[in-house]
Amino acid sequence: MKSAYASISKSALAHNIARLRQQAPNTKLMAMVKANAYGHGMLQIATSLNHVDALGVARVEEALALREAGVSTEIVLLEGFYTDSNIGALAAANISTVIHCEHQLLALENAKLSQPMKVWVKIDSGMHRLGFSPQQFESLKLRFYQSNNIQQNPGFMSHFASADESNQDYTLSQIACFDNCVQGLQGQQSLANSAGIFAFEQSHRDWIRPGIALYGVSPFAHLSAEDLGLLAVMELRSSLIAVRPHQAGESAGYGRIWRSPHDTYLGVVAIGYGDGYPRTAPEGTPVRINGRIVPIVGRVSMDMLTVDLGPKPMDQVGDEAIIWGAGLPVEDVAKHVGTIGYELVTKLTSRVPLYYKD
Repeated sequence: MKSAYASISKSALAHNIARLRQQAPNTKLMAMVKANAYGHGMLQIATSLNHVDALGVARVEEALALREAGVSTEIVLLEGFYTDSNIGALAAANISTVIHCEHQLLALENAKLSQPMKVWVKIDSGMHRLGFSPQQFESLKLRFYQSNNIQQNPGFMSHFASADESNQDYTLSQIACFDNCVQGLQGQQSLANSAGIFAFEQSHRDWIRPGIALYGVSPFAHLSAEDLGLLAVMELRSSLIAVRPHQAGESAGYGRIWRSPHDTYLGVVAIGYGDGYPRTAPEGTPVRINGRIVPIVGRVSMDMLTVDLGPKPMDQVGDEAIIWGAGLPVEDVAKHVGTIGYELVTKLTSRVPLYYKD
């Protein structure tokens, strides 16, 4: 009997890479491994991605950890460097950096480097989070080509705000804004995130940047991973550690927020918010046990959650509980919780071991 653990399928990961290349056959693929590879284990995933063209990370520490682990694939630092002192370390480790503001550009121009760095310039086409505004970009664009510290012909990228939504107008306006900025400029282009890869063929350009789709989770509310031809890479599992008779009218768990409407049996599963499972999961959130879906009842606690097994269960202590995975996509759990699959997979704590198969 095991407490909470995650099973990670490398064959599913390889399948998803092939599916993404099929969707965008004439592009290079930058695989997102930030946030511990979306909870799947950054180093293990990165060393398994033998057939991608680059790896994308968010933090300097992530990039350097990959290099220290012997990963030789191109690495792109998507948030760029935070302090001027990071520049030398990135250059020494041959890590490409995004620059998204004039402060970073100035720091890079003034750095003392033995050779120029590969740079991606981020344009704010409508996300309004990071990036040069179109007006800024127009006034600064010559500097991207004139600096001795920037490799010839930098890349240009932007990020979609709502490519996962059925209304396409805003994303199309972002594409038009980006195109207007880079018109006539030399340099590779990257626009498409997971949703863009499937919904906007015109955004594929030179590089696609899949994140959640790489791990077999749909970026769309209206389409499942199965609809997109993707396989879940992670299955989160635990075990029943108790099966208890429970009388009608009795409460269960902290705060006594749930009372059983009938005589039933409750199952206690060894997973809780200490493992990263959301405490906010409401009554009815699904768990899969012995091939059927059973609902969470009561409040999720630090180490355990409780499910209603029904009045005549065949379940026994030690039986496996699938928290998400086979027969229960993480997207379905996320809908009950009121969040997205991205958050659930990235929130797993270090207490949950990751086991790799295939």
